[in-house]
Amino acid sequence: MNAYVGTPTSRVDGRAKVTGTAKYAGEFPADGLVHGFVVEATIPCGRIARLDTSAALNVNGVLDVLTHANRPPLADNDEAWKDEVAPEKGSPFRPLYDDTIKFNGQPIALVVAEDWETAKFAATLVRVEYEPSGFATDLEGERGSAAETDEPPKPRGDAAAALARAAVRHEADYVIPTEHHNPMELFATTAVWDGGGKLTVYDKTQGVQNVHKFLCGVFDKKPSDIRVISPYVGGAFGSGLRPQHQVVLATLAALALKRSVRVVLTRQQMYGLGYRPMTIERVGLGAKSDGTLEAVTHEAIAVTSRYEDFARNDTGWAEQLYSSPNSRFSHKLVHLDVSTPCDMRAPGAASGVCALECAMDELAVALKIDPIDLRLNCYSDRDQSENLPYTSKQLRECYARGAEAFGWSRRNPAPRSMHDGNELVGWGMATGVWEALQMPVAVRIVLTSNGHAEVSCAASDIGTGTYTIVAQVAADALGLPIENISVRLADSTLPQAPVEGGSWMAASSAHAVLAAAEDVRKELLSLAGKMPGSPLADAELADTVLIDGSIARAADNSRAVSIADAMRHGNIERIAKEKVNQFDEDKKHARNTHSAVFAEVKIDEQLGVIRVTRIVSAVAAGRILNTKTGRSQIMGGVVWGIGMALHEETVMDHRFGRIMNANIAEYHIPVNADVHDIDVIFVDEPDAHINKLGVKGLGEIGIVGVPAAIANAVYHATGKRIRRFPITLDKLLG
Repeated sequence: MNAYVGTPTSRVDGRAKVTGTAKYAGEFPADGLVHGFVVEATIPCGRIARLDTSAALNVNGVLDVLTHANRPPLADNDEAWKDEVAPEKGSPFRPLYDDTIKFNGQPIALVVAEDWETAKFAATLVRVEYEPSGFATDLEGERGSAAETDEPPKPRGDAAAALARAAVRHEADYVIPTEHHNPMELFATTAVWDGGGKLTVYDKTQGVQNVHKFLCGVFDKKPSDIRVISPYVGGAFGSGLRPQHQVVLATLAALALKRSVRVVLTRQQMYGLGYRPMTIERVGLGAKSDGTLEAVTHEAIAVTSRYEDFARNDTGWAEQLYSSPNSRFSHKLVHLDVSTPCDMRAPGAASGVCALECAMDELAVALKIDPIDLRLNCYSDRDQSENLPYTSKQLRECYARGAEAFGWSRRNPAPRSMHDGNELVGWGMATGVWEALQMPVAVRIVLTSNGHAEVSCAASDIGTGTYTIVAQVAADALGLPIENISVRLADSTLPQAPVEGGSWMAASSAHAVLAAAEDVRKELLSLAGKMPGSPLADAELADTVLIDGSIARAADNSRAVSIADAMRHGNIERIAKEKVNQFDEDKKHARNTHSAVFAEVKIDEQLGVIRVTRIVSAVAAGRILNTKTGRSQIMGGVVWGIGMALHEETVMDHRFGRIMNANIAEYHIPVNADVHDIDVIFVDEPDAHINKLGVKGLGEIGIVGVPAAIANAVYHATGKRIRRFPITLDKLLG
């Protein structure tokens, strides 16, 4: 029997995806299906004075135009509109609720027609008159109105005084622009009407049960009235954590027309959804001349909407990376006339650690210390915010392994000292850190007497490989070939699961599988032990394993009873067990993943064109369940980090409060020509504390530190320090 956990196992859902049999939210068929197209507001703030839909309604094939004036009833209280990951403070956005305009691009009508093209055309005929109000969309212009989010973290020591008296001091602002999600799959919902008032909703989401509860609250429905399914997701990375407005609109239209309705947003319309908020990150570092940190300060000022307070942990990461007796952290929000930001791969850390690691590089330059040596001088073995040791932290080994693979010892530290023909060569590095989270997840295993098992859970697979991880762990735990494992996910009627995010799903779902498999083994042992002459008659559960389609003694696998024989003797065809994972609450340890990222850039000295020619990412993330899909996760994060460093920026015209590059022709992301050699190293990190398998998560850690490593390499190549991202050639040449 093969052991699957820890091996480079191919995706079990791969064939369905490459052959096109995998269906996404906008592809499910339905009898009598009609299509909706969203009409958007063209001002950022005010109210609708008049909305004329008559011309649109006169188009042949148009069935209705839904607006705030003629829609079916919607919940009128904030609690019904709050979902599992909604900000604690604020009143969630309600599409087509009233005549108020909160942001440019807000949905204000839905044209429903027999086909999508007709709906799209008719939407251009909807006439809207507004009463505009004053507005603000510029974070830097409104910086003075920033207000602290809740109670600021408790400072340690006197950071201001320590910073002022430090032998070497560095303070600077780093600006991270607004960045928008551009997943391959457009946001879409197909709401299928069953003829009797019940709906099956196929939605692009990272949490079917979150959407299910949300829709039941918004439309005052019983749980049995709505079912939400999302078997495949073509990229989400945080954009699908909250229910987006197209799921409300499709459901609203289906209830109004008593027909099946599909709403697919265009690429441009998706820029009205969530995004990584623009932040101004002010970092202060004070050190002794030997490179010992004396003080760390980090203040983030971030965009949020008028109606919700969205904030993530941009600051405080230094507490987990670098030892300092004095620290102060602050996160402030500026409320603007924009839609609410959302989580975007490694929310908070991708931005905050970028600023911190750029500042650390600047401090290393000022101290004339190698950037790795500075980090080792300040290395912290404890999370200083709570004064806790880590379940495991192999960051030192990440530095060593990454530096060796990259060839860091050959680096000439002087800026502009390395060349390749007419190109300047720069080498930079940075540290990455993320949380190792675990959440309650339930799994049901149904084992049949023919040696096949179905494993089901409401968890989503957003492309990260949950189908495969669940199959691997189940195959090992049940002693079956992976081909004998079927996995069902992302159906709201399946056992409970939270939204898939935060890099917690692999560890959480794997341990739910182990818990359910143990109950299966317990029942099999009971059946096998009752057989005449059974080699397991007096065996204890702890002394047995499931292996090669049998239940056997762990110390002697030859003393076994096949699954088929045990179930046949018990006269049963199936064993069904459902279990929630069990994680002991551990308040004595901090839990994190870490990485060391090394980047090489080559820059045309005359044109300023930047190429990222090599990245080495050494990652310590506990036990890696699947080295093949795990490597893909890190590579994807690295590519996104290249985008953050050099390409991505949402440009808004603040005169109109409107996004000007709401398409992937002008919103630049890395393409194949921008991505060269990426070397992923998994550092062995046994972790006996975090969970039974020693598993952490990989989804987010791949991006953290990458933008800073590239920015630091650009400085090394050119001698120019760019603190406003993305780093574009005009900033180098200017």
